[in-house]
Amino acid sequence: MFNNLIESSSHTTELKRRGSFFLFTIATYAVLFVVAGVASIYAYDAHMDDPSTELVVMVNPMDFPQPDPQGPRPVTHASSVANQSSGYVRRNPQASVNESRIVPTTTSALPNTNPSLPPGARFTVGPTDSDPGNHGPGRIGTGGDGANSGGSVPPVDVGVPPTPPPVVKPVPKVISKGVITGEALSLPRPAYPPLAKQMHVQGVVSVQVLIDETGRVISAKAVNGNPALLHAAQRAALEARFRPTRLSDQPVKVSGVITYNFVLQN
Repeated sequence: MFNNLIESSSHTTELKRRGSFFLFTIATYAVLFVVAGVASIYAYDAHMDDPSTELVVMVNPMDFPQPDPQGPRPVTHASSVANQSSGYVRRNPQASVNESRIVPTTTSALPNTNPSLPPGARFTVGPTDSDPGNHGPGRIGTGGDGANSGGSVPPVDVGVPPTPPPVVKPVPKVISKGVITGEALSLPRPAYPPLAKQMHVQGVVSVQVLIDETGRVISAKAVNGNPALLHAAQRAALEARFRPTRLSDQPVKVSGVITYNFVLQN
């Protein structure tokens, strides 16, 4: 029995020793992990990358000249062209007014009759004035006295200009006249209204009428007079007839006034 107790006691001590060692190892590793985590946090540099200090300059797009497929072209100066011409003959050589480097020695108010030379042209002094291509002395371009440096152009026959068509004035559609009572071919007398007779109303009534192309009255409107007489005057005016009016051989309408004088008979 005592042997068993001693054996048990020895195993318990061994287990406690091993358990203590295991706990110590775990605690040591835990502490190391914690220390490593804290150290890594402090060691980590959590700042952003430094901004780039590179300077970027934006340049507008440029159109570069395209190469000429035909290659460079020779430059031709006006003076070289003028030097190619020869055969100018002048009695009194005179430079062109475009030659500002040549200052005249004298001045005059008289017109200059000497033809000028082209800039840079070669010439010879002779008895007449002529340009290259002219045959014989005389006027520049045609032969003569040399007064016309531009040459002479033969007249061109353009024929007789056509006669312009006659101007036709538009014919008015309506001709306005004044009193046309005397121009009527037929002018019926208006009936005297009975009411106007009882009221002893009388006087002159003017009716504005419109006559068509055939001479018929197509509209009538009394413009003044006693109201008791207006209706009778308008009815009489509609029955009037006139001679057709023509203007420029075209029939037209006529606007005028017909007057009626209403007088009571005793």
